Amino acid sequence: MIKAFAPATVSNVAVGFDIMGFPMESPGDEVIIKKGQEPGVVISRITKGKGLSYDPTMNTAGVAVMKMLEHLGIPDHPIDIEIRKKMPFGTGIGSSAASAVAAVVALNHYLEAKLTKRELLPFAMAGESIASGAWHGDNVIPCMMGGIILIRDNATLDFTKLYVPSGLRYVVILPPAQVLTSESRSILSEQVTLNQLITQTGNAATLVAALYSSDFDKISRCLQDVVIEPQRAHLVPKFYEMKEKAIEAGALGFSISGSGPSMFALCSNTFVSDNIEKAARELYGKDHHGRDAAKIFQAPINLEGADIC
Repeated sequence: MIKAFAPATVSNVAVGFDIMGFPMESPGDEVIIKKGQEPGVVISRITKGKGLSYDPTMNTAGVAVMKMLEHLGIPDHPIDIEIRKKMPFGTGIGSSAASAVAAVVALNHYLEAKLTKRELLPFAMAGESIASGAWHGDNVIPCMMGGIILIRDNATLDFTKLYVPSGLRYVVILPPAQVLTSESRSILSEQVTLNQLITQTGNAATLVAALYSSDFDKISRCLQDVVIEPQRAHLVPKFYEMKEKAIEAGALGFSISGSGPSMFALCSNTFVSDNIEKAARELYGKDHHGRDAAKIFQAPINLEGADIC
């Protein structure tokens, strides 16, 4: 029996739609792999994953495991999967990717297949794609590899792990709402103007340079999404109010995480991140149980990604 943990992720990072992302320290998903009672893949248990399918062909973890077994030439090997969801899905922090990644990391150790993390990526991608409806690695790759990831080409999974400046940290805010990735992608226009292209590529390229030079002032000037954020902002409760408060508190930048409704801020120190967290709790208030309506996470960027736990 082997258990693996895979972290939640922030994808797009404002200016890198489908090509940039980084993992959080928590939350994340755990997947347990053990010997099955019959040939093939069975999902025996899903904890806190209401609505998720037990059919392995319709589950991100199940598909990822099946693809890996096919690659290894043992498609009928008896495998039992237990999924422990430690984060909600439909929140824009890579829940479907985390389950797929944790599953193949656990299976790799269980079978002693000795595949590298990079070699495991296609299997996790195959699993994640059934939930997102697209083949893009800005959740799967950072979840697996850790650090800030820049993807040159999603089809071939050609990516670079970027330098993360000391002190850089995130705040992720999950408001009381749900947005499915497939629905959030369906509202996006396939057209951009020349001015949008120039602005977005300039910001994305300069962000990479600013990370390597640890230039926080320049990072703050780069995190401006002129393409995707304006189209999705209406899906996120109180987005512009929260963005204004985060910038006032000293955030380097603030935008939507993935398809939303989660939001993220990048910060240079804990004084700023603490103030953003406080502002978020005040803005979103309490639920009918008297608990904070928004879930908030802050930490340095996870540099290691998924692993056995």
